[in-house]
Amino acid sequence: MKLKTLMAAAGIAALGSMSVADGHASNVKVGMITTLSGGGAGLGIDVRDGFLLAVKMSGNDHIEVVVEDDQRKPDIAVQLADKMIQSEKVDVLTGIIWSNLAMAVVPAATAQGKFYLSPNAGPSALAGKGCHPLYFNVAWQNDNLHEAAGGYANSAGFKNSFILAPNYPAGQDALTGYKRIYEGGLAGEIFTQLGQKDYAAELAQIRASDADSVFFFLPGGMGISFLKQYADSGIDLPVVGPAFSFDQGILQAVGDAAMGVKNTSQWSKDIDNAANAAFVAAFQEEYGRLPSLYASQGYDTANLLLSAMAQADVSDADAFRAALAAAEFDSVRGDFEFASNQHPVQDIYVREVIKEGDVFTNRILGVALEDHGNVYAADCSM
Repeated sequence: MKLKTLMAAAGIAALGSMSVADGHASNVKVGMITTLSGGGAGLGIDVRDGFLLAVKMSGNDHIEVVVEDDQRKPDIAVQLADKMIQSEKVDVLTGIIWSNLAMAVVPAATAQGKFYLSPNAGPSALAGKGCHPLYFNVAWQNDNLHEAAGGYANSAGFKNSFILAPNYPAGQDALTGYKRIYEGGLAGEIFTQLGQKDYAAELAQIRASDADSVFFFLPGGMGISFLKQYADSGIDLPVVGPAFSFDQGILQAVGDAAMGVKNTSQWSKDIDNAANAAFVAAFQEEYGRLPSLYASQGYDTANLLLSAMAQADVSDADAFRAALAAAEFDSVRGDFEFASNQHPVQDIYVREVIKEGDVFTNRILGVALEDHGNVYAADCSM
């Protein structure tokens, strides 16, 4: 498999579909539906690149990956899932970044007997009563990083946070997660539009409030816009957020406005274990850039799948599910296991934005939540 050649031929910015195989018959066919164009393209590209890198490094010639661009549109994602299940005959689906797309695709896919391995979106509706034996989330449950941010806010002495997030499932979970752990009061709470780029009205409300801190969840281009406008606003309040707004690709676009900001993440390039060191080095060599949180999640998702393939045949759903649940792979995060609702139990860190040479990045300051699961497991009947 020549990964670079495949990418160059297809064109990263406008990739239509791609197959990863080396000419041998595949035991497992994977359908990856992710965002490869528009404002959220960087997130999907990183998930894809991390996943394909793990497949390449494994040397496994019994896996085929078909990649399609959902354009961040639920109706397109549903159409692609139907095509992959009915025409492509995939065994496993993965790749979705956005929770509203996951809500449109995952229940229908699992109802048709297909495994879904999420490398990102982890809506609460799929973690509790909506859990399913064929659905695994390899990244986190949506609330988790925001819960850790709430814990950091407590330790930092914040007493009156102004909080905001986009009005879609992940944004709703974000503010729920922050408020679950945060012990202070709220100076304001706003749901913005998904994809919003102008935050003048929100910044005016923050300025007029008596807030002592700001918590926000605005992934992708939304976070870039907010941070730049926040820096220009003259508002001098500490900011905390999840890694989604302070991740590797975003930081280069934001620049100095992000320096020193604390954020929470289950992964960082400086986690000290052999699997992570190998991943960071291989990703840089393959793609010429530092990996992001999303790339690490794609990489772990592929390695989880490969570990299950080594133990069971995907046609035996019960055995394959047991092999996935065992999670016998070396995660870049170190210790990793699934809770009873098949979402991770893992450490979540507090990081600080720093600059290494000309590159903005993050360093770990400490553990915010240790061996952290999710509250929705109690509602899952599996």
